[in-house]
Amino acid sequence: MSVNNKRKHLSNLIIAAVCLALAMVLPFLTGQILQIGSALSPMHIPVFLCAFFCGPYYAVIVGAVSPLLRFVLFGMPPIFPIGAAMCFELAVYGLAAGLLYKTLPQKKGFVFASLIAAMLCGRVVWGAAMAVLSGAAGNAFTWRMFLAGAFTNAIPGIILHIILVPAVVIALAPRLHKRNN
Repeated sequence: MSVNNKRKHLSNLIIAAVCLALAMVLPFLTGQILQIGSALSPMHIPVFLCAFFCGPYYAVIVGAVSPLLRFVLFGMPPIFPIGAAMCFELAVYGLAAGLLYKTLPQKKGFVFASLIAAMLCGRVVWGAAMAVLSGAAGNAFTWRMFLAGAFTNAIPGIILHIILVPAVVIALAPRLHKRNN
């Protein structure tokens, strides 16, 4: 492995670690906002940022590990079925956003396209995971529950992610790419 590759790998590891730490801390900050705190989906933000800054493979790990680690450390989110479903959802967010951003042209519009497509993929996977896990527990997970959990109740988080994530990526990505090359 060349010196540049080692440097890039180390840089990605550090950024991924910071994103994992943010996934632990951000829910405390948004939890202070009554009524919509959890609807802001704060753990999703660092996973998306990791995907854009480090690539899909680092982001898959950050996404899959975040809900588990947060449950072990703080008891939230409840691990079954919500936390387990979130592991799949966040891993898919990281994978889809990272792969799309890597393969599409590096232009502002494609940051939004990558994010929105990843959000849709992750929500479908979350719904499928919730259906399987709820079914395994003997509970129903209806189409109405999916729409409410993935879209209706998530509107504040969807809006926040579409505004915040591209703004951060567009502001910081050129600096990170320049430093890594």
